[in-house]
Amino acid sequence: MALAFAILAAILAVLAAIAWARGEKFARRVDRLTRLAVRDAAEVDRLRRADAAVMERLPDPVLVLDAARAVLRANRAAQTAFGTEIGAVLRHPGLRAAIERAFAAGAAETADLSLPVPVPREVRGTVVPLDPPLADGGRALVVLSDRTRERAIERMRADFVANASHELRTPLASLIGFIETLRGPAADDAPAQRRFLAIMSEQAARMNRLIDDLLSLSRIELVEHEAPADQVALAPLLERIVAGFEPRLAERGAHLAVTLAPDLPAVVGDADQLAQVAQNLLDNAMKYGAGADGAAALSLTATPATGPRWPARPGVVLAVADRGPGIARAHLPRLTERFYRVDTGRSRAAGGTGLGLAIVKHIVNRHRGQLAIDSEEGAGTTISVWLPAAGRD
Repeated sequence: MALAFAILAAILAVLAAIAWARGEKFARRVDRLTRLAVRDAAEVDRLRRADAAVMERLPDPVLVLDAARAVLRANRAAQTAFGTEIGAVLRHPGLRAAIERAFAAGAAETADLSLPVPVPREVRGTVVPLDPPLADGGRALVVLSDRTRERAIERMRADFVANASHELRTPLASLIGFIETLRGPAADDAPAQRRFLAIMSEQAARMNRLIDDLLSLSRIELVEHEAPADQVALAPLLERIVAGFEPRLAERGAHLAVTLAPDLPAVVGDADQLAQVAQNLLDNAMKYGAGADGAAALSLTATPATGPRWPARPGVVLAVADRGPGIARAHLPRLTERFYRVDTGRSRAAGGTGLGLAIVKHIVNRHRGQLAIDSEEGAGTTISVWLPAAGRD
């Protein structure tokens, strides 16, 4: 821009010299032209600065291309996202083709790109031709919208539907098979009928648990963005849940040690959902936390949160621990995924749906809490949930 003004000043100086030589009338004309030129140059500069200001405030990466398809400008978002790899992005065959189509047709074109640099991401490139061009000669805008999260969500939904269909199809196929057998070869075989009906009852119960968990997860996701506002006293809630588990504990020969801090503050939450968190954690520990002798030694604690692991604001930590075989470190990051199982056969045999910890994660997210899973092979597993205390900032 400084160079342009220097050239303009030199031209005006030459015109002024010519005007002086030609006389007063011509000088007045030159003076008027000079003022118009200065005004137009200032307007061009203002428009250029306005363009730049708008571009810098856009959240998506934006590039300005000239007629030769070279980059004139890149906004801050583009520089942050791609750094020195902007040229590599423009060389992507899909984006190059969209740019050529946009210039040829004079209309916006889009292209979906998978970019490996500087980090793998999914991007939608939109090329918008500019006619008339920008003040600096820009002939096209390239807007690069990051769709990585959207694509990941789409894949998760597709996987979820496929997994749910598979989980439902397995017991359903078993039921259909037994029904056909009862109608045919076992029609008059009373012992076989009793055995098959018992298996059918188990499969139907499994389908019922799966459908209940699917509906529960769906309901939680519908309100996950709405933080609960009620105050919940955790101690009496946990005492009721433990009382409900006592018959199952006795049946399995399991022992549950309960420690509830006397100064436990109330938490901000949804009582029904918090009860579901505690139930799912205890249920998981009972199913998979048995030691070498087959008995489960479990503990449930609820204490005020302390230490650097948890947020600085007041909160409560609910933890359920077992002394079972533990979980390999490689599995820990995926334990809260829907239908993820460390041992598929063992999980199904224990009556698990593969959704228990996914439900816990979404409830904790809705409560603006934190979930932590600690496990070591041969040393058991501890799952901890931090919840914000009520009535305190």
